[in-house]
Amino acid sequence: MAHDTPRPYGFSDEELVALPTAFRDGLFDGQVVVVSGAGSGLGKAIAVLYARLGARLAICGRDADKLERSAQLLRSLGAETLTCAMTIRDPQQVSDLIAKVVTHFGRLDVLVNNAGGQFAGPALDFSPRGWQAVIDTNLNGSWYMMQAAARHWVAAGTPGRIVNIVSTIWRGRPGTAHSCAARAGVVYLSKSVAIEWAPHRIQVNCVAPGVIETSGFAHYTPEGLASYYEQPNAMKRPGDAQDIAEACVYLSASSGKFITGEVVTVDGGQQLWGEPWPAGRPDYFRMGDPPAAHPEATK
Repeated sequence: MAHDTPRPYGFSDEELVALPTAFRDGLFDGQVVVVSGAGSGLGKAIAVLYARLGARLAICGRDADKLERSAQLLRSLGAETLTCAMTIRDPQQVSDLIAKVVTHFGRLDVLVNNAGGQFAGPALDFSPRGWQAVIDTNLNGSWYMMQAAARHWVAAGTPGRIVNIVSTIWRGRPGTAHSCAARAGVVYLSKSVAIEWAPHRIQVNCVAPGVIETSGFAHYTPEGLASYYEQPNAMKRPGDAQDIAEACVYLSASSGKFITGEVVTVDGGQQLWGEPWPAGRPDYFRMGDPPAAHPEATK
């Protein structure tokens, strides 16, 4: 049965700034954190938690108005905040972003690669353009950000930490196969460069969210959305944006000082059991009468 909620999906600004956290005030005092895709959803929640913990923020995304609204919230928490409307699909814009951050703040400590996007649908229906758009953002864009930040740290001789937001790819993602392909690429890219960049004191890790309630839920069909509340994981409920924000902080604070090349999966057990169907459950997988055999199987 579909979830009936009296409020928009995800947290309001008032709720975000008041959420309990396991981390102490001032944990990121003096540090500079870049969060991509911070105009809404997970990115905004991640940026808010870093701001509450004393970080200075650089946030980027494609929608300048959304970024400015997020920036106003972050500044209300006392966080110096730089905004940059851009696309991570363009490597030159990414290089310009990192240069702008370093020029403005004089340093860069943490990169949280959160920007991404996908649409739900059968893989047979993906157009070349639709496929390329998801790969360009979720895989290529993440790589451009990682490489630009790492080049800065290597040139400056300073350590750095990268946290890539991926997804629970371990059982596949029927309904968003393009995103699964891209996120799997980021996971193994992260493991690879975690070794290559270890001599430079650069740590690279991933956070893999399962079904997490954010404003993005509004973009799913009623049937797809219903599956997120019925049996999406062993806990039989969605997680929330603070679950992901705290995982990012864990990896980028001193708590993560001996972790690199890893994936922290925050999914309520979805990688073991659960049935989220973002595009809706295909008839073949519905409970009830077994599906008719394919004609070729009876020959």
